[in-house]
Parts: sequence; structure tokens; C-alpha cells
Amino acid sequence: MQSQAIKFASARANLFQESVIREMSRLAAQHKAVNLAQGLPDFPCPPELKEAVTRATLDNVNQYAITWGDKFLRQAIAEKAARFNGIKADPETDITVCCGATEAMVATMMALVDPQEEVIVFEPFYENYGPDAILSGAVPRYVRMNPPDWSFDEQELARAFNDKTRAIIINTPHNPTGKVFSREELNVIAGLCQKWGVLALTDEIYEHILYDGREHISIASLPGMEDLSVTINSLSKTYSVTGWRVGWAIARPELTLPIRKVHDFLTVGAPAPLQRAGVTAVNMPQSYYDELKREYEERRRYMLETLEQIGIEYYMPQGAYYAFCDISKFGHKNDLAFTKYLVKDIGVAVVPGGSFFGADNPLKHKYVRFCFSRQDETLKAARARLQDLKPL
Repeated sequence: MQSQAIKFASARANLFQESVIREMSRLAAQHKAVNLAQGLPDFPCPPELKEAVTRATLDNVNQYAITWGDKFLRQAIAEKAARFNGIKADPETDITVCCGATEAMVATMMALVDPQEEVIVFEPFYENYGPDAILSGAVPRYVRMNPPDWSFDEQELARAFNDKTRAIIINTPHNPTGKVFSREELNVIAGLCQKWGVLALTDEIYEHILYDGREHISIASLPGMEDLSVTINSLSKTYSVTGWRVGWAIARPELTLPIRKVHDFLTVGAPAPLQRAGVTAVNMPQSYYDELKREYEERRRYMLETLEQIGIEYYMPQGAYYAFCDISKFGHKNDLAFTKYLVKDIGVAVVPGGSFFGADNPLKHKYVRFCFSRQDETLKAARARLQDLKPL
């Protein structure tokens, strides 16, 4: 029966595998392991949001919202984008609310990229971007970022642009490395986008999780990029509501219109009461974001201290909430063998690094990703178990 199911799978679906990240969460549950794999906070969202979603439901905000998003949420997003990102957006024509940043990205690519056009992807990359390109019929073209600071070679990037290039995906702060793209790097990318008429599709969901005084910059705010950018974000990470599935794309009307059409036929709309509650989220005061940074700085400190205790080499995250680590010296065959050993025998689940690289990268099997968006009890339990980890 299984072979029959495989026979009926589309050629497109056979080009990618199921999410390794979500698979590791299933293995964590199966082996009763501490889950440091999937990028979800295991602590409550702000109480104001619980009250807001309850109020929205009691106010009967339970039917379809406008397809491209609740009017009040779009207005709040426009105000926040102006305040934090320097992006001027008309809530009526420039914003599309989607079912999370995940849908916003794939809807954008399906709306704006034609089959066989190329999409530049920095490598390593969040695992969804490859399947997103395949689903839109595009051809991903990888440009490597190099440790320890995960910088890119400007000449290599320039060579990746050509007449077939339609878009470049930028994720800052970056998953899995924690890199924050600098203004200088974004200016290089912007110059190439303008030279070739290429769109910049930016995933900025970790914009408020920054360390050591670093600044988040949206490429859409740079001169000349207003008409060439789609800025994607969501409630998920900043407000600890990954299960709400409320995200958005901001772009000029000529880009937004096709995005809205694809979004409509993919999902119709994001959950109406959660959109209305999202107004409370994006209107949180500055003190909320200051406290968020402080709390994540403490979680990062504890996670990196744990890695130092057990001798795992890590790259210092500048933003987001992951530690990307080199596990070469532990003697396992590859990243998958290491993670399976870790979840079954040590009792801690992490993500094998191979899921963040293209098939041809020779370095893909030497890394794993630890997630530290966890409450203190979870991080302490992980530290206790990891003390048993030794090289083979």
C-alpha cells in the first residue's frame, strides 16, 4: 500500500522531504527527551494577549476576516513598521495578513516568481526556503555564508545574479546561525538587486531578539529598495504565540495584489479572533521589547555556558534564539547519527545541521542547532542530561 501512495505523489512533492525540525520534536516526545529542537517558546505568551483573544471571541469576532487581513491589525502593523523598521506602508494596499510567516513566504514566491526563474538563497538557510522554491517552480541558487561570522563573499554573491534571477531571500536575524546582517552587507545586496531588477524577500521574524547592542535593519528601508522588497514578519517569535499562525507581508501595491490573490486561494485568511488579538501584540510598549531582549540575553548566556561545560564548539549568536554548533570532534558518522544518539541515549533533542544546507555542501553534516527559547526548568534539565555526553 505504501508503494501505491508513493506512485501517486507528484514529481514536485518528491523533490523534498518532510520537515526535519518537526520530526525531531516527534522523536523528543517518543523518547521523553528535552526538546531543544523546534523553534518554539515553551513558556506562556504575555497575559495581555490571552485577555485580548478571549475578548475578541466574546465580541463574536469568529467569522472570516477580510481576506487580506483584519482592518485593525493591518493599521497596527503599518504603524509598527514605520516605528521600528522605517517602512511606510498603506494598510489598505500594502499589507497582506497570512497564516504565519511560513504562508507569507510561499504565497509571495508563488505570486512573484515564475517557473525556472532563479531565487538566491544564503546557505545555511531555514529549511522551508528550499521547498518554497520548488513549490513555486523556481530554481534555488545557493550562496555560502562562511564561519565564524557567517559573512558572504561579495564576488560570489555578485556572480549569482544573472538574467534569470527573480529574487533573493534574506533572513535576519538568521536561523540557524544567529547572524544579523549589517547595514554594509544589506547595502551590497541592495545594490545588486537594483542593478538586476531583483526582488528582496526578507524574513524578519526575529527582529526584536538581538544581542550585544546589534541593530536590526529592514532592507526595504534602504534607498531604492521600496519597490523591490517584500518584508515578511509574524507574531510568532516576538510574542511567543507560534501556534496562532498570524503573519504578514508588506510590499508595494503592484507586488501586494498578486500576493493577496495567491493567499486567498491558499488559505482564505488567518484566524479572525487571533488577528484581532494581534492588535494588542503589535501595540505593546517599548518596555516589552526591552524586557524581551533582557530575558533572551539570559537564556543565551545559560545555553552557551552549558555548551562550554560539555565541550561543544558554538558560533556566537548575534540574534534569534539558536546556537549553531560544530560537533565534528565527537566522532559520530554525521549530524544525523549524533542527533539520534543525543535524543535516544542522552535524552536531548536538537536539529541536525544537514537540513539547513543544499545537497552539494560538503560541510552540511558537521553541525547541529540548539534552540534556547525555553523556560529555566527546561534549560536546566537539558544541562543535567548533557553532562553525560562524551566523544566516542
